[in-house]
Amino acid sequence: MPTPPAPSPDTGASAPPRTNTVVAVLAFAGIVVSLMQTLVIPVVPELPKLLHASPSDATWAVTATLLAGAVATPVVGRLGDMYGKRRMLLVSLGLLVAGSTVAGLSDSLAPMVVGRALQGLAAGVIPLGISIMRDELPAERLAAATALMSASLGVGGALGLPAAALLAEHADWHALFWTSAGLGVLATALVARLVPESAVRTGGRFDLVGAAGLSVALVCLLLAISKGADWGWTGGRTTGLFAAAVAVLLLWGRWELRGAQPLVDLRTTARRQVLLTNLASAVFGFSLFAMSLLLPQLVQLPKATGYGLGHGMLAVGLIMAPNGLVMMAMAPLSARISQAKGPKVTLMLGAVVVAGGYLLNTVLMSAVWHLVLAGCVIGAGIGLAYGAMPALIMSAVPVSETAAANSLNTLMRSIGTSVSSAVAGVVLAQMTTSFGPLAIPSQAGFRVVMGIGAAAALGAFVLASFIPRARLVPGPAGEAAGATESTAAPTRG
Repeated sequence: MPTPPAPSPDTGASAPPRTNTVVAVLAFAGIVVSLMQTLVIPVVPELPKLLHASPSDATWAVTATLLAGAVATPVVGRLGDMYGKRRMLLVSLGLLVAGSTVAGLSDSLAPMVVGRALQGLAAGVIPLGISIMRDELPAERLAAATALMSASLGVGGALGLPAAALLAEHADWHALFWTSAGLGVLATALVARLVPESAVRTGGRFDLVGAAGLSVALVCLLLAISKGADWGWTGGRTTGLFAAAVAVLLLWGRWELRGAQPLVDLRTTARRQVLLTNLASAVFGFSLFAMSLLLPQLVQLPKATGYGLGHGMLAVGLIMAPNGLVMMAMAPLSARISQAKGPKVTLMLGAVVVAGGYLLNTVLMSAVWHLVLAGCVIGAGIGLAYGAMPALIMSAVPVSETAAANSLNTLMRSIGTSVSSAVAGVVLAQMTTSFGPLAIPSQAGFRVVMGIGAAAALGAFVLASFIPRARLVPGPAGEAAGATESTAAPTRG
């Protein structure tokens, strides 16, 4: 019997470069989307003058992105599961380009708000990218790749701030949005050329009523949180929006439980591993934004205050940039720990590191290197935790629901950041000190918010401790990277 021919030596050599290319392109797309969120920060104080609007109206240029992102994330995730994740990724990037173009052409408030809302509709890129990785990557590469993709949210934000500050200082402010549009076009072209479309589809009919109900509830909730300080937390508009959010969520939940093809499978979401991971994600979203809110103010307050560093926005960006680089560097370590000990352990370790970073920052806040050190410690913890969350989610949901589940997890982070902004704003507004004719946040106020950030991280640690212990399950690309000991990842026929 003739001996079968040996495989050619290059048969397996082409797989790693292909895998590396897909990971690099998807991570780049995630970074581009997170850049979009920070590019506008340097010009926020100037927006009323630039857009010929009142300060309260000008904040809609920021609020519109938050609301649009919250609405789009779960909807795009479900559409990705149904009609193709790559297809919806391209649609999201197209909306980013369109929004950046509209904002780049804007000189008044209305078109700017429209452009920023269109940019916000691209928020689903990161969960879609993670879901594509689950479908396309070998099992041994999945953990590190999803950790990198998850960390891209913080990486893009940290690296985008110094670049945006530099552009704002030396070019017309419209250049910020043209830069975003150009990067969006590049990301779209790379995804179209190099990322394959997944064959994993659920099909069926889209839950339009469920999408509308969840969108209304999220808009009411996040609008009340983001505008509560301006409108008054006990004012009629704020309390009315909170009440409407609760009422609509209850009706929406009843509809979803009765539907044959719901927008969000609440029974899957209620599983202990998924529920606790999503709650921990919200808490980590709080911790991430607390640092992003405090550090710029500390850096820019005058030295005469005794605790401010007296630097400009460019210095803020340069001080925050190492944080993003550390988050990216922690992605492979997060994957290794998850493979060796399980993603639950990685999440708990990340929570402890974040808490330690905030506590460190309460005593080290008087020099640039203090803030860089504390920011890097916090970034390391967030990098560990954000790398573990997709692994926990994907090991507990069917392959056909990956995009929707990851999108809901991303939404929980966004809700956490919104609550963080509101809480920190209230604390800093109440704990002030006089500086000439101005009332500015006191050093004690900053320390209280840092303490809240540490407490939130420890709260995430407690939540994570109740997640069922996971074991890694080897398998081909497209299968879950892990499963709980009590139940393997479910499938549907």
